Amino acid sequence: MQPFALIRTKQLARARELARAQPERRALRAGGVDLLDRMKEGLDEPELLIELRELKALAPGVEVGTVTPLLPADYYFPSAPAHASIGALTTLAQLAGATLPGAEALTQAAVETATPGIRNTATVGGNLLQRPRCWYFRNNELVCLKKGGEVCLAVMGDNRYNAILGGGPSYIVHPSSLATPLLALDAVAVIYRGPAEERGLEAGLDYELISIADLFVGPRPDPTREHTLAPGDVLERIWIPMLADMRSAYQAVREKQSHDWPLAEAAVRMRLAADGTMRDVRVALGHVAPIPWDASEAAAMLEGQAPSEALFAEAAAAALAGAKPLGGNGYKVPLSKGLLREVLHRASGLALPE
Repeated sequence: MQPFALIRTKQLARARELARAQPERRALRAGGVDLLDRMKEGLDEPELLIELRELKALAPGVEVGTVTPLLPADYYFPSAPAHASIGALTTLAQLAGATLPGAEALTQAAVETATPGIRNTATVGGNLLQRPRCWYFRNNELVCLKKGGEVCLAVMGDNRYNAILGGGPSYIVHPSSLATPLLALDAVAVIYRGPAEERGLEAGLDYELISIADLFVGPRPDPTREHTLAPGDVLERIWIPMLADMRSAYQAVREKQSHDWPLAEAAVRMRLAADGTMRDVRVALGHVAPIPWDASEAAAMLEGQAPSEALFAEAAAAALAGAKPLGGNGYKVPLSKGLLREVLHRASGLALPE
């Protein structure tokens, strides 16, 4: 690991200023789990780490309440009178222990992620913004497409863990387990962009709210990136709309139960109307695409319908209809279908078939 300096600041604007000055030589640090791994592997060699853990704006904690008017009304999701607010510095352990009625998919994902030691250090923001775990990317002796090379080495190599949806030209899978349930829960990311006046905007617009889907970017625009944040932008917190009578479920499959990355994930959110039909359905898949995958075809098929085993099987098939497996990861197609059927049964309360 190369020598580096560490600076602590309590001002969000100062942290942004430091990071923007020399983005190729400086890095923001929260829990630091993934960043330090990359530094030890020789993938990143920042000269200055900017410590975020003393920033009150990113304070850890999970709260449920009404939306606090920090921004003009049209910046908010209008569909729910209440929301859950999760600070970016909230550790996975804190999130795992939180009570979020209807959003249990998120807390379950936090419970199952990594090991207890890592969950006590890793943060929500760090989990969402970590870099891919593809072994070609993580090998500092290989120059894959994501590191500026000409080809994705997984295409002709060992690709058992790579993407089956949305792949090309890079076939990494997004490594965040929290992103999958957050996408299903229709979450919103609160981004600190810097002083509004500096960006030619009206006073009070230092922050921007974007859907969690818009936080991530696939490999086609730029295969070297996974998110849309500019240098110095800071993910401050996550908001989740808490719909009345909301219910959700999450499930992942791993090769082993100890610290391991999922082979595939599925998460779903829905409400059951008085007539027994499913409403406000959102479906997401994880570890099958370069971004958290919005299975909108499945959600549309389920919206307004009564839960049934046959319908769930059709929705799972629709969600994976566009899959294009590589040579070694075709197993992810039936695996993801089975996961999705299971979370739909759990969320709807329909008994699982024997």
